[in-house]
Amino acid sequence: MSNETKWDVFEDALRALEEFGEQGSSWEMAYDDLSARYSAASDEALPDDTPVIPKVVGEILRSAYGQTNLLGVLDTARNGYKVSETLAWIIANQNTFASAWVLGVWRVEETGEIVKLEAEK
Repeated sequence: MSNETKWDVFEDALRALEEFGEQGSSWEMAYDDLSARYSAASDEALPDDTPVIPKVVGEILRSAYGQTNLLGVLDTARNGYKVSETLAWIIANQNTFASAWVLGVWRVEETGEIVKLEAEK
């Protein structure tokens, strides 16, 4: 998986299409070339609305992933013996947290860095 979003791939394909037009290539040639080149890239690209979560929340997600399930994390955040800002954020932003959990990828709020969970070996 790359760090490109689907929108990035679309913009790259659009630029390539413009180049084909400038070279006088036919639309059929352009379509064949672009569909081969950008179809796989689009499949690999991140969603445009990649969840954005704070770094500390990402650390909890990363450490809990594979050791428990999403419901367990949300239950701990809600009913844990010690409420923290981080757990309060998870409860207040359950949909965003769940999206990051399911996708296995998120953007760090403070830095903009893309974090991806490693595939299990």
